[in-house]
Amino acid sequence: MHSLYKTQKLPIDIETAWKFLSVPENLKTITPSYMGFEMTSRHHGNVMYAGQIITYLVKPVMGIPLKWCTEITHVQEPHYFVDEQRMGPYQFWHHQHKLKEIKNGVLMEDIIHYKLPLGVLGNIANSIMVSGQLEEIFEYRQKKLIELFGDYKE
Repeated sequence: MHSLYKTQKLPIDIETAWKFLSVPENLKTITPSYMGFEMTSRHHGNVMYAGQIITYLVKPVMGIPLKWCTEITHVQEPHYFVDEQRMGPYQFWHHQHKLKEIKNGVLMEDIIHYKLPLGVLGNIANSIMVSGQLEEIFEYRQKKLIELFGDYKE
């Protein structure tokens, strides 16, 4: 099992952060274009809820399309939600999105636990490519969120 923990402070209130981050369509805005991210589900609704199924097409490696299906398993508006992969490139994927009010803004926390298929080969792939790509995706997200909402100042 591997994990990734990321935080970011934004100069917005928790309601504004929730309204943006809890809308599935906004994920494309904060995902690098080389990922070829495309939402394919049509009936997932506009309001996040536990049990919501969302499907995507991503192209993380050499433009090869991969189908990904996640379920929103937990929601406590406006503080957190959890998405879990039901079908896709990982053997296991559990992503916690947490929001906490802080002075002059909001603290976002992303806690991801994941496991690749293929045992030792999956661990090698994680070391060579996957963990670095996840870091890159979250660096892009941080920059994009600053672009959208401004830089946090204490």
